[in-house]
Amino acid sequence: MARNAQKELFDRCGGNWKRAWRFLQAVEESSGMVETSAGNMQITTGRYHTLLISNSSVYSCGFGLCGVLGHGPETTQCVAFTRISFPSLAHVVQVSASHNHAAFILESGKVFTCGDNSSFCCGHPDTSRPIFRPRLIEALKGVPCKQVAAGLNFTVFLSRQGHVYSCGTNIHGQLGHGDMVDRPTPKIIELLEGVGSVVQIAAGPSYVLAVTDNGAVYSFGYGSNFCLGHGEQHNEFLPCAIQTFRRKGIHIVRVSAGDEHAVALDSSGFVYTWGKGYCGALGHGGEIDKTLPELLNSLKSHIAVQISTGLYHTVAVTSQGRIFGFGDNETAQLGHDTLRGCLEPTEIFVPELAEDTGLASKSE
Repeated sequence: MARNAQKELFDRCGGNWKRAWRFLQAVEESSGMVETSAGNMQITTGRYHTLLISNSSVYSCGFGLCGVLGHGPETTQCVAFTRISFPSLAHVVQVSASHNHAAFILESGKVFTCGDNSSFCCGHPDTSRPIFRPRLIEALKGVPCKQVAAGLNFTVFLSRQGHVYSCGTNIHGQLGHGDMVDRPTPKIIELLEGVGSVVQIAAGPSYVLAVTDNGAVYSFGYGSNFCLGHGEQHNEFLPCAIQTFRRKGIHIVRVSAGDEHAVALDSSGFVYTWGKGYCGALGHGGEIDKTLPELLNSLKSHIAVQISTGLYHTVAVTSQGRIFGFGDNETAQLGHDTLRGCLEPTEIFVPELAEDTGLASKSE
């Protein structure tokens, strides 16, 4: 992190380096495993199913054809979390799910996938039948990975060395190779080799965001709804830096790629949104689309540590453990039972957490 970014974070944390350190730790944990009283956990959702990592084991529940649940061809629904079989001594540390496929990172850096491989999104050359149980991607042997991001019909992989690989459907250029050729197995994205080490990746349905260690954000793929952050809606077949952040010297540390909008978190805990503003998903007080990343002023008084996008809603968690949501609330996805939507960040209260906080404060 640049010196000016360090100073701004220090000032935002009231001149307290411990608070600044906790912020950085929280951001680091936000894209992977988190510690709980029940052990290390991570949870992610596909279209009709959910995957859970608990103490290195993976569980799935919900509905899924084409093997996305990982339990074999005979299983199309699990009404409760059911453990997925992996090779003995395999410790899963990260998982990503899309509509019809899932990908898993092991502690060793090996990558397994399962689900519908008709679009090559699972990284296996054979497309004649679904991958009903997690299978090792042979093409990534010798390339230990630390993160995977599943798009609609493609997958992106981040290696421990900061290199990015992609495979699957490429009709919008979402694989980042400068063409529209599908890739049956993971291929390294060469352009990202020369821009620094990539530290995080996020995949929307047909586009990708990649954050480098110098705080830059690169985007490529489907340009609809301004999700690429370049002010236009044309597709990008090669990774292209989002100039808004570069020109203003903003150091981005995390991104989230939604279906029709995107969110970024900078090194000082500020939040930026862009894309389709339907239902207030961008949090700027209206439903106007934002063609370029724009600072979310209503959250400036808070230090955000985690961000996540849904279809038409967004959620942010602050360093104090407060949760803010904005956008569509038609199915109570923002945790409110009386609002149909929120055009600006509105605090989400979790009764159990409030009770725990109250008890803790009384004990102090």
